[in-house]
Amino acid sequence: MKSIFLKLCILIIVCRLSRCNSDPFHNPVYNEATIYDFIENDPFFEILQPESLQYTYRLRQAKDFGTRFRYLQRGVRMVLTDPEECCSSLHNSDSVYGAVALVNRGQCSFVSKAIAAEEAGAMAVIVSDMNSENDSLFLDMVADGTERKPNIPAYFLLGRNGHMIRQTLLSQHIEEAIINIPVNLTDVPIIKLNQPPWIVW
Repeated sequence: MKSIFLKLCILIIVCRLSRCNSDPFHNPVYNEATIYDFIENDPFFEILQPESLQYTYRLRQAKDFGTRFRYLQRGVRMVLTDPEECCSSLHNSDSVYGAVALVNRGQCSFVSKAIAAEEAGAMAVIVSDMNSENDSLFLDMVADGTERKPNIPAYFLLGRNGHMIRQTLLSQHIEEAIINIPVNLTDVPIIKLNQPPWIVW
């Protein structure tokens, strides 16, 4: 956090010295800054379908449990779980099998959700915050003190993003989205990030 704050302070000072206009992204300093100059090592995924959700979404990897993807997973399914909290055996395990499970936070530990998703055959689990208004606060998902060790990647997703994804899929009467995960944005300028219009950071 200190390094991010320092970088932002430097950008502000440079902006003032160069008398940049009211839109900071017209300044070359921002044009050359990459996404990871601001958010460090958080992973991202992108939705390919449905078209109305075709944006890039920031995640937070579980802090001390789960595994990591070794390669980009292209065109995989992301499926809403039933029940949505994913604290017990899933009613739609056939759909979740081989997919990324999108679940809601609450009612059980993050580890329990990851294990339930893994037992249903999910390749990874994304836990959306229960607060649908949360568009900025990322939580560090930590182990629950048990000896259980999930063997799939686990991520945290902002509640605002999770809510919009879930409601869009439900309104279109579809259970899944098609995604790429994790996408490499190392050299992407921050002004080129295709983030959802309802998220500002």
